[in-house]
Amino acid sequence: MSINHKTVMVAMSGGVDSSVAAVLLKERGYHVIGVTMKLWDYETVGGNINHESGCCSLDSFNDARDICVSHDIPHYILNFSREFHEGVVEDFIDEYLAGRTPNPCVQCNTRIKWHTLVEKADELGAGFIATGHYARTDYNKITGRFELHRALDRSKDQSYALWGIRQKNLARTIFPLGTLTKPEVRELARRYDLPTAEKPESQEICFIPDNDYHRLLREKLPGLDDRVRDGMLVDIDGKMVGRHEGYPFFTIGQRRGLGGGFEEPMYVVDIDAAENRITVGNKNALHTREFLVSRLNWVSQVCAGDQVRAEVKIRYNDDGHPAVLNPEDEDQIRVCFDEPQKSVTPGQSAVFFDGDRLLGGGIIEKRL
Repeated sequence: MSINHKTVMVAMSGGVDSSVAAVLLKERGYHVIGVTMKLWDYETVGGNINHESGCCSLDSFNDARDICVSHDIPHYILNFSREFHEGVVEDFIDEYLAGRTPNPCVQCNTRIKWHTLVEKADELGAGFIATGHYARTDYNKITGRFELHRALDRSKDQSYALWGIRQKNLARTIFPLGTLTKPEVRELARRYDLPTAEKPESQEICFIPDNDYHRLLREKLPGLDDRVRDGMLVDIDGKMVGRHEGYPFFTIGQRRGLGGGFEEPMYVVDIDAAENRITVGNKNALHTREFLVSRLNWVSQVCAGDQVRAEVKIRYNDDGHPAVLNPEDEDQIRVCFDEPQKSVTPGQSAVFFDGDRLLGGGIIEKRL
């Protein structure tokens, strides 16, 4: 099918952000196609505490459809549950089994929204895709690259979770909400009389509606408890200080579930999956200055093999801290913070910024 560059396919979750994004683009003269992705169901992932609302529920599908009907926008429901399970849910489980703490939103954006969804846009003849993310794009005429920038509203900025978007897909991406605040978006929704105007935001991982990833691991991995229980709990000198219920149920910085009897608060500072061993230490032991990052994607600029100064975020709600990026090879860099930072966590994303411009990102491999 030929591509129409005035046609944009909008990913509509049934929430206020994507609803406003679709209507805004319609007002700007685009031919809008609304699509709602079915990514998972309760029969597959369990945790059925919110069956009639939330992501991938009937209510969400109906809200997205009703908005499309009322604004003369064609609407489709796309079943990506197989791709989502293979690319996001299985990755989530595998990462915990490897002793790491994954970020499924990053995987969903990279593997589903900006891969599988782009392929579907090609099938429908759409030149662009759009979402309700708070982020901005720009084209740099000097470098010839499309750039990803933070949203103007830093409190809602979602660029951290978008570092995996490749150049060819970023070139086809529109973020209609990148210059708006959340109150402004809700006001627009009221002006357009959208039923999602007052809809609350979802906070949990979409495929874990009860927010209990321990349950998900146990249900998906029968016999897991028998395999991992009674592991060693050691201090930073390697001295055994207790036993634990299994390494997949811990993450760096965790304080709960470590037992008692310590002279000061203790935290998880290392997870050894091969030995089923958890290392604990005090608050100072959580701080790290250097760590390795792999699975890199350079977004707004290409790293030429030289040192790069950047502001580095190591979690979604992190403010970011100054650091030097030292290339180790084509797919790995060593990050050196100016000052040690707390809870650098393998499996999480490290994302590199120059002001509002997102340079690139990758997955934290290990602390040094």
